[in-house]
Amino acid sequence: MTAQESLALISETMNNCRRAILRNNSKGFFLWGILLTVFSLVIYFLWHTTGSPNWNLLWFAMPLIGYPLAALAYKKKDAVPQNEVGRMLGQIWAVFGVFSISISALAVFAVPMNITLMIVVLLGIAECISGVVLRNWPIIVCGAILGIGGAVAAVLLKSEAQLLLFTLGGVLLAVTGLIVKSQYR
Repeated sequence: MTAQESLALISETMNNCRRAILRNNSKGFFLWGILLTVFSLVIYFLWHTTGSPNWNLLWFAMPLIGYPLAALAYKKKDAVPQNEVGRMLGQIWAVFGVFSISISALAVFAVPMNITLMIVVLLGIAECISGVVLRNWPIIVCGAILGIGGAVAAVLLKSEAQLLLFTLGGVLLAVTGLIVKSQYR
């Protein structure tokens, strides 16, 4: 095998792995997008109806429901070879989760801040970085719309109306999952 043939084979193998990872991640984008949409609408409705922002504590239940659902969803999926791209994606979203939970806890118990602004920007950044790693423009664009547009809207919207930004984020994540799935069947 010549050096050129070896490079072509390596390139083809990496592209196949990237496509397989994208195909599998479409399910994650969709699952977390739906969960985010449902949680944001439920919390918005409860806060709007009762006038109590204490319903925001329900956000801490989202990972408790989401992680087992994700484990079930991926259990049935064909195994994708673990590579650096897959590890990086997992780490990007793990960092997002740790920062989101930590900043939320700080906002609730110690340092008052506009938590919606912080989480929306973090979510947009995590999605954009995922798109860059996967070389996928729909993911990059959806992340930018959410991060930048969400930051502006978080400053303009007041109280429970800010929760609708998470609804937008959930819809964008779900749409991203559908786009990726249609691209990499």
